[in-house]
Amino acid sequence: AGCGDGEGTKREFISVGTAPIGGVFYTVGSAVCDVVNEAQGDLGWRVSAESTGGSMENIRLLSQGKLQFAMSNSSITYFAVRGEEGWEETHATQSVMTLFPNVAQFVVPASSEIQSLADLKGKRVYLGPEGAGFEYFVRPILAAHGLSLDDIDARYGSQQSAVDLLGDGAVDAAMVGGGIPSPALSQIAQANPVRLVPFDEEARAKLVADYPFFAEATIPGGTYDGIEDDFAGLNVGSAHLVTDESVDEEMVYQFTKLVWENRAKIAERHRAAKAITEKNVVRDNGTPFHPGAIRFYTEAGLWPAE
Repeated sequence: AGCGDGEGTKREFISVGTAPIGGVFYTVGSAVCDVVNEAQGDLGWRVSAESTGGSMENIRLLSQGKLQFAMSNSSITYFAVRGEEGWEETHATQSVMTLFPNVAQFVVPASSEIQSLADLKGKRVYLGPEGAGFEYFVRPILAAHGLSLDDIDARYGSQQSAVDLLGDGAVDAAMVGGGIPSPALSQIAQANPVRLVPFDEEARAKLVADYPFFAEATIPGGTYDGIEDDFAGLNVGSAHLVTDESVDEEMVYQFTKLVWENRAKIAERHRAAKAITEKNVVRDNGTPFHPGAIRFYTEAGLWPAE
């Protein structure tokens, strides 16, 4: 909606959906908004980051016209645009920019008997905030290791809950997802000795082959206290900036241009944004790109040739 600012200038308000405060989505989304506000020139925008329930809520709010842009996990968007895996209808969500890997890390106390993901059967496993949609990537991961969600005792809560529950012994393992480094996992590792549960290599390779949103991801040794070796992890759906197909092409073009040209400033606020690179921004995660974004990437020489 536009309104006068008292000097005859039309002000256009743009809302960007993120996730609960404290997570990487909120931090990076807020940085995106700050940078766009600073660099927009005479566009007359007022861009604000909205704390939401995360990817699933963001997609619904975009469809309702209550947000213009949003952060989402590309695995969740993948199923939403197809109306599959629990989505009752298709959503006209389109990608604007692939941002950074969302790496799933299953963490256990260093003394735990759990040595593989198959060992999670019957165990109490923290899976993240309830309703955030993490099951969209946890389900295929478990299936690749011979398990289903029914085979584990799933527990839910905030990222802080993962720290508390694992530290108190209230869960046997915790799945912590997000950009690297994860603040929650850093806190867990600082409090108590922990290990990352490895993926079965054949299972990991099959997941990457079967789903466009999965990709291999290495967590460098030393990222977390006590974990000194490189870890063969899994990008379970890159975080990406999305919009609805109904959003004006020129707005998406200008927004994409501002985020790309000021990506270094965003990375200063959270280093996960360092992954906003020429190779990653146009990465195909199975969600079509908005025409406004394609126009910018084509002009900038970033869009891949046919």
